[in-house]
Amino acid sequence: MIEHFGVPERNKRKPAPVDLLIATILSQNTNDNNSYEAYQNLKRKYSDWNQLVKAPLKEIEKTIKKAGLTNQKAGAIKNLVVNLSRDNRLDMKFIKKMDNKEALEYLTSFKGIGIKTASCVLLFSLYRNVCPVDTHVHRTLNRIGIVNEKSPEKTFLRINENLPEGIAHSLHTNLIKLGRGICRPTNPDCTVCPISDLCAYPEKKHSKSSKTKEKRLFIAR
Repeated sequence: MIEHFGVPERNKRKPAPVDLLIATILSQNTNDNNSYEAYQNLKRKYSDWNQLVKAPLKEIEKTIKKAGLTNQKAGAIKNLVVNLSRDNRLDMKFIKKMDNKEALEYLTSFKGIGIKTASCVLLFSLYRNVCPVDTHVHRTLNRIGIVNEKSPEKTFLRINENLPEGIAHSLHTNLIKLGRGICRPTNPDCTVCPISDLCAYPEKKHSKSSKTKEKRLFIAR
């Protein structure tokens, strides 16, 4: 996948954990453009996350309308900042001292924050070797045959059991590219898949190279 997609670049500056948490909550069940616009609207409206503590929930919902599921997402964001602010921990610097298991358990203790959102904080904000699993990563890993799990949460646990050091960012990012552009939910384009020869998906189409070989064998006969 690195040969096909390249090595994904990292942000020059690590995003603050709370910023990434809020951005990832907004990204749930919507596209990147909508979630980004909702996040920017939130930042323009509230220059400091502490302002969200006293902000009316309806006002937050209106501000993030572009991201959809406004009741659910506004509630999760409000709950997060209220609890962090109450303990004077809104900068979330303390999380850097936690190991991966502790950090995941702490973050998922908040309403509306699941394992995918929490693991995104570990990968993108703390630069930990943790591979988040969304629907694209779940689908591709199961089709390839690396795991055989029914849910993204179970795929996450399996894939991160013995993940080689230093590959999480590249693996996660390139699997998403693979899942969005090639290994689509319906009508996957196996003919251009860079790992088709390794894939165990029973319904995969023959690659171009395989078709060429079959044609040559037929002519030779």
